[in-house]
Amino acid sequence: MSIVIYGGDRLGKIPKLLEGQGFQLIQHVTGRKRGDLKAGIPSGTDGVLVFVDYLNHNLASEIKEAAKRQGIKTVFVKRSWSQIRNALDLFRTAENGAC
Repeated sequence: MSIVIYGGDRLGKIPKLLEGQGFQLIQHVTGRKRGDLKAGIPSGTDGVLVFVDYLNHNLASEIKEAAKRQGIKTVFVKRSWSQIRNALDLFRTAENGAC
């Protein structure tokens, strides 16, 4: 399953931890630049993970609407591994058709 992460300046060990859980990070967007969402969410994305403590409200809303238009599951979390791991469970549930 492939995901895009919005928010956070650096990801540190998160990409490796995602791989260990069976996820592939296809893009990380910091959200610091005005045009960060202009390119859109890449095709082939299965889920969007948004770090709410690193984005402004307007950009978070734009990401939510863009993902909704493309039918991509979006989860909003703080940048902590325990919350990210719970979000990954939500992605797996949606992939299996339970959501």
